[in-house]
Amino acid sequence: MLPSFAQRGGHHARLHNPTIFASWTQKLQTRARVTNLAILLGALVCACSLLLNLSYIFGAPDAQQKLREIRNSGGARSGVSAPPASILTTVNRDRRVRDLQHLIVVAGHAIWQGCTPQERLHEEDWVLEPIQKEQQLLGTFFKHISKGAELALQDPKSLLVFSGGQTRASSLETEATSYLRLAHDTSLFGATYNSSAPFPRATSETFALDSFQNVLFSIARFHEVTGGWPRRITVISFGAKRKRFVELHAQALRWPNTEFVYVGIDPEEGTAAADMFKGEQQFGYKPYSTDLYGCQGQLLEKRRKRNPFHRFHPYYTSSPEISGLLDFCPVPPVRNTRVVVYDGHLPWTNIAP
Repeated sequence: MLPSFAQRGGHHARLHNPTIFASWTQKLQTRARVTNLAILLGALVCACSLLLNLSYIFGAPDAQQKLREIRNSGGARSGVSAPPASILTTVNRDRRVRDLQHLIVVAGHAIWQGCTPQERLHEEDWVLEPIQKEQQLLGTFFKHISKGAELALQDPKSLLVFSGGQTRASSLETEATSYLRLAHDTSLFGATYNSSAPFPRATSETFALDSFQNVLFSIARFHEVTGGWPRRITVISFGAKRKRFVELHAQALRWPNTEFVYVGIDPEEGTAAADMFKGEQQFGYKPYSTDLYGCQGQLLEKRRKRNPFHRFHPYYTSSPEISGLLDFCPVPPVRNTRVVVYDGHLPWTNIAP
């Protein structure tokens, strides 16, 4: 049944009854028995609330300083955002690391899964491709690692980066971490340093799937470790790949040739070196000469095969200043036309001479 007018009126009357209103007014005006302790506790709660809100509004000073440094380094000019403050506040860089300028890259080619460094040349301790077994490259891999450690010890302004991802379906380890572990286990940095007390200027870059990414991702890893960008780069790999790195990868990165050094170390056995030069021309230099960024055709297919665990690199987050370069994949050039080089802002444009 619908409510009658009288019922509605009665309810209205109760709400506006002057007696009820007077009763509530009297209660509100009655003096409360509040002790000094209660007043003090209330004041403390208000003060804590105010401080928490101010902290939230203005943020941690360290995080804000890091954001300003990133914006000044080129992030704002390139139109990209800085890394999240929630991540930046977890990184506390030593001043000595922040002053590093020289990036030394050792490109990974295989995975060492051994436990005894004295047996590092035993084939069963390595995860290898069939062709690598034929060429007997284990000694050369270790020479690459040794050279990287040697150069890092010579230059106190350098950061050594072993680069290589989790490229083999039969191993849970990455190329880079296995190289770094072998370097420590063989005391290449001196007896003071080992896997429990690692050399502070050596690290791993664990996402690269090919030679171009070895360099590009190592630059991003340098940025993660130091907060800055390298002024010069030294790459250590096979001598057969020199032209690929110096003429093509440096060009794709727009890195000055005067600040890009390549150290090539090949197998001592002549046949293996000759075969490597022949294969490099067909499967390395030639494909990259028309696909500088390795993002199409057979070079893209190689990346897919070398990513069996579906890994995603973190450099869009940690190095947003180069996100355009990380994503750059131009249309393949037609016959008799020049390849397209990334022309967006790069943070090392005004750093490297």
